[in-house]
Amino acid sequence: MRRFCLLLAVLVCSAPLTAAADSPKAEAEKAARAGKADAEKAAKADPEAAKAEDDRDKAAAAADKDRDKSASGKPAGTTSPNKGKKLRVEYVVAVINDAIILNSELEVRRVPVLAETQTIADPKERDRRVAKLTSQVLDEMVNEEVIVQAAEAAKIEVESSDVQAALDEIKQQNNLDDAGLAAALSAQGYTLANYKHELRRQVLRFRAVNQLVAPRVNVTEEDVRARYDQMARRTEQVQAVHLSHMLFKLPEHATEQQIADAKDKASKAIVRVKGGEDFAKVAATESEDDSTKATGGELGWFQRGSMANPEWEPVVFAMEKGDVRGPVTGPQGFHVFLVTEVKRSDLKPYPEMKEQLMRELRRRETDKQTQTWVEELRKKAYIDIKLQ
Repeated sequence: MRRFCLLLAVLVCSAPLTAAADSPKAEAEKAARAGKADAEKAAKADPEAAKAEDDRDKAAAAADKDRDKSASGKPAGTTSPNKGKKLRVEYVVAVINDAIILNSELEVRRVPVLAETQTIADPKERDRRVAKLTSQVLDEMVNEEVIVQAAEAAKIEVESSDVQAALDEIKQQNNLDDAGLAAALSAQGYTLANYKHELRRQVLRFRAVNQLVAPRVNVTEEDVRARYDQMARRTEQVQAVHLSHMLFKLPEHATEQQIADAKDKASKAIVRVKGGEDFAKVAATESEDDSTKATGGELGWFQRGSMANPEWEPVVFAMEKGDVRGPVTGPQGFHVFLVTEVKRSDLKPYPEMKEQLMRELRRRETDKQTQTWVEELRKKAYIDIKLQ
């Protein structure tokens, strides 16, 4: 259900955001606190009167306790069953012009991306990662909201039939019927109505990009051709070579004569191969690499960047099949190389690639222009991030 999960966003019924006026109980508590302060002042002025007043208060409290017990049938002072439990408090995490994002909405949206943090053992590092991901999710939600507002300002419409068509496509892509979709939503605590609302916003954003960003995108046939030529140059390069070699060793502190003699042996071997002799047979008799001479000097396949001596790569990867090059200097002496096979990436002809490359370049340019457009929208908008 990958596509379903990607398209699904969450709306949560929120608690009222504005603070209500003090209730009668709250007002009574304020009055009690004020009365206590006054009593403390009076006690300092007249200790005997204060003691008498205190005795009267205790008697009245005892009487109230008896009445409470009689009325409720429970011992006075019974605590609430919710005492000690954490209550979820709703609050605003972002304001975008006249719209808000609630903490409950952010909590739901960040659940999938926070899964990776569960494997982080260090609590401080885990908290740091959670905070970063939460900030990124909220930032994306802000981007979505400014796009929706731009779409609404541009009078872009999304009909209920458009939403239903998108919903039908999602069900088809995920092999769900109405009951299956309802069950999937219910399992995550969502209603179909909320899902349709968010789906409408997604369709609205897609249309906003198509109508408001697409005119900024300009990809020419020259751009497409340049992209194809770039790919062709890369694929024309040899990606891997199958090598054989002959080694003509040099001692650690070789004299000029020893170097000249080794070069001469290598040059003679090259002449024999180019004269028509089989490389493997020449290697078997002339190569001084005991580990490969028995197999005709075969070294195997090498990808770019995989050779033990990087200085050899410009030589061997410029060779074609059947080429022989040398003498090439190495740590042990001089080498003669033979390329027996080459591998290149296949590239279809330009006419067959043209439409595909055009779509690719337009998609890249659209992404780039969309990012620029969203940055412009954010600069013009009133945005207040209240993430705690």
